[in-house]
Amino acid sequence: MKKDYIYSDQQSLFGGKGVAIGFGDSNYFIKEIDRKLANKTIIKNNYSHKIYNATYIHLGVYLDNKFVGVLQYGYAMNPASQESVVKNTKIDEYLELNRMWIDDKAGKNSESKAISYSIKFIKRKYPKIRWVQSFADERCKFFGIVYQACSFGFYGEHTSKFYELDGVVYHKSLMERNPMLSKAADYLQANKDRANSSEFRQFRYIKFIKNCKKDCVLKEQKYLKYYNGD
Repeated sequence: MKKDYIYSDQQSLFGGKGVAIGFGDSNYFIKEIDRKLANKTIIKNNYSHKIYNATYIHLGVYLDNKFVGVLQYGYAMNPASQESVVKNTKIDEYLELNRMWIDDKAGKNSESKAISYSIKFIKRKYPKIRWVQSFADERCKFFGIVYQACSFGFYGEHTSKFYELDGVVYHKSLMERNPMLSKAADYLQANKDRANSSEFRQFRYIKFIKNCKKDCVLKEQKYLKYYNGD
């Protein structure tokens, strides 16, 4: 099946001109969706059960025209940290894949296909974006094979502390954030005695859209070939 952009003013699914709202083919495609639907889906299905308010690109994943997943892109946890990763990058010139969930019924390779399609869409809809990063999380028992399949580069790992409270997972940074500016920080700090803390490995992957790999501050490493967690 031919893969192509989906446009806002099309009478049929594919073909025509206009503003790009998605990419794929008639069997499997991604397209922009309402933020409320994306957030509701992530809260229900993503392992964190929590949204990230700095997302601003919300993409639905569709198999045979049935909604089967969500990808959300936006700023990093520290939005202005981009130059500590890639020099000469402005705050609106990078993205992080903040949240993703795809139903198992979407089948083999569905995650890597959705990510690949979303990158093609971002290139067309957001031409200022120079690079995209994401983190594979130890809690998912994987080390980033879906990003490897999409030709992301592997740029090392670090360990982060997370707190679990009432079934929701929070990053350690919320313990230091001003609770007046964040409902999540306020709730976590007020209930920290009930929260359970754990440390997990996170694996950083970067996809360069523009020719800026030379500006990357981090050293690219060989792909991990296995995951040695429990």
